[in-house]
Amino acid sequence: MKKLFLVALCIPLFIGCKKEETAVPVESGSTPVESTEQPAEFADAKYSEIGKKAIAAMTAGDMDGWTANFSENAKYYWNGGDSLVGKPAIDKYWRDRRANVIESITFSNDIWLPVKVNKPQRNESNGVWLLGWYDVTASYKKGKEMSQSMHILYHFDENNKIDQVYHYVDRVPIMAAMPK
Repeated sequence: MKKLFLVALCIPLFIGCKKEETAVPVESGSTPVESTEQPAEFADAKYSEIGKKAIAAMTAGDMDGWTANFSENAKYYWNGGDSLVGKPAIDKYWRDRRANVIESITFSNDIWLPVKVNKPQRNESNGVWLLGWYDVTASYKKGKEMSQSMHILYHFDENNKIDQVYHYVDRVPIMAAMPK
C-alpha cells in the first residue's frame, strides 16, 4: 500500500516538472525546431548586489560609487515623464541634489529581483533587468522629512553597465517636504 501511495504521489510530480516545449515557427520547407527558452528567467544574483551597493553609496553621499555602474549613454526616466540622458547629466543632477537638497537619505526593506528577458512581450528591451522595491526616508535641507515606498528598474547593457533606469516615485510627499 505504501509503495502504491508513493508511486501515485511521484507521477504528478514527475509530470509537473516536465519542461514545457513549444514549437518555433519556421519557414516553409524547413524542419521545425523545438524550443524550451522561456520569455524570461531569473538572472544572476550579482545584479542584486549592484542594486544594494548603489543605494548604500547614495546613503553615504558617495556619488562616484552610485554612478560607477552607469554606462556613458545611460537614460534615466521618472514616472512623471522627466528624464536625463547620459551619465554626465545623471551624475550632475544627483550629485547636486544629494549635496544641496537632500540632507540625508536612507533605504530600508529593499527587495531585488534580477530577471533576464529572452523574448520581449511588450516594449521592454531584452537582456538583464534588475527590479527593485524599497522604502525611502529623506530629510531635506531647510525642509522636512519624507518617507515613501519606491520602485526602480535598471536595464544592463552587454558590458553589465546600467543603460536604462525607470524610477517610480510619488512627487507629492517629496514636494511637501521641500522648503517653501
